[in-house]
Amino acid sequence: QVQLVESGGGLVQTGGSLRLSCAASGRTFSSYAMGWFRQAPGKEREFVATINWNGASTVYTDSVKGRFTISRDNAKNTVYLQMNSLKPEDTAVYYCAARSTGNYLRYDYWGQGTQVTVSS
Repeated sequence: QVQLVESGGGLVQTGGSLRLSCAASGRTFSSYAMGWFRQAPGKEREFVATINWNGASTVYTDSVKGRFTISRDNAKNTVYLQMNSLKPEDTAVYYCAARSTGNYLRYDYWGQGTQVTVSS
């Protein structure tokens, strides 16, 4: 069992930056690949980024490539999402998730989410 708690969301102007954190409980954090998803009002949840267990491999959705960076610190049981050059269309609730499978769209555990609002 893994419990995930996101933090770092907030209100930022267009072009600004935020860093989201996701703290995981348990001693097996390093055995999970991690991901970030987001859900905007009235829209389905969408994949944002994923990172493998040791941080050597990452995948991003096209709309955030070059602006967002996912990283992890296994010693701190934490995964991060650095978001730069934010746009109003990045406004959403952001969720972190953990997976034990190789399918980066399927996750076993989810956090409760943190709100990111980008004002124009």
